[in-house]
Amino acid sequence: MTTPLVDSPRPPEHSRFLEFKQVSQVFESRRGRYEALRDINLQVNQGEFLCVIGHSGCGKSTLLNMVSGFLRPSAGEVLLAGQPIERPGPDRMVVFQNYSLLPWKSVRQNVELAVKAARPELDPASRRRVVDHHLEMVHLGDAADQRPGQISGGMKQRVAIARALAVNPAVLVLDEPFGALDAITKEELQEELLAIWREKKPTVLMITHDIDEALFLADRIVMMTNGPAATIGEILTVPFQRPRSYEDIQADARYGNLRNHALDFLYRRHAHADS
Repeated sequence: MTTPLVDSPRPPEHSRFLEFKQVSQVFESRRGRYEALRDINLQVNQGEFLCVIGHSGCGKSTLLNMVSGFLRPSAGEVLLAGQPIERPGPDRMVVFQNYSLLPWKSVRQNVELAVKAARPELDPASRRRVVDHHLEMVHLGDAADQRPGQISGGMKQRVAIARALAVNPAVLVLDEPFGALDAITKEELQEELLAIWREKKPTVLMITHDIDEALFLADRIVMMTNGPAATIGEILTVPFQRPRSYEDIQADARYGNLRNHALDFLYRRHAHADS
């Protein structure tokens, strides 16, 4: 089997936009001390799309919570543009699997609330243009006045993506955003997400359990070892040119090699005890 591309060289100094430097995380509980992460070192380029995969309990969400500012590391530091991340901020927006929409607000109002809070310099007319533009980007212009209870799960996730991107964040954090969707809707949203990412070019960190999704979306795939004391096991560079289609990349011989390598990592070399 052809050896897939494994990312070993470090990115150039100027490209380290988001950095994890010797990051560890320990939680204290009634059961005692639990070391979730140990010695995480990672540099993410500005505008890069990075997917993180691994079994449950490998610290994926802990990593994203550090980037979001919801959690500070027990040791080491997480830097954005050279500055330590110490709290949440509008330069980092999160899209969760459960949408997190206000049910009494319309689609437009849900997006507008975020824009108003994060971009107070915009006058009402400008704010409306920003909101409507991002709703059109996710094909929700006709549903702008509906409430979350009146639209499908896929449409709700489109609202969440529009809300996050309308704030114009430097970093977009995606916590398994398509995990609860059916296969057809999931593929549609993946393609829409890539189209928006090409236009806006935020730095993206995304958790997924889906290897095919990671190979379609990512520039690199960070594969985590199992917890406790989880760390980065390997980083795969995804070599496919953009823009991508599932048909084109799955016809490429490298796709099968990379997929098999990731499966081998997850289900043989780092098989979960419950697998």
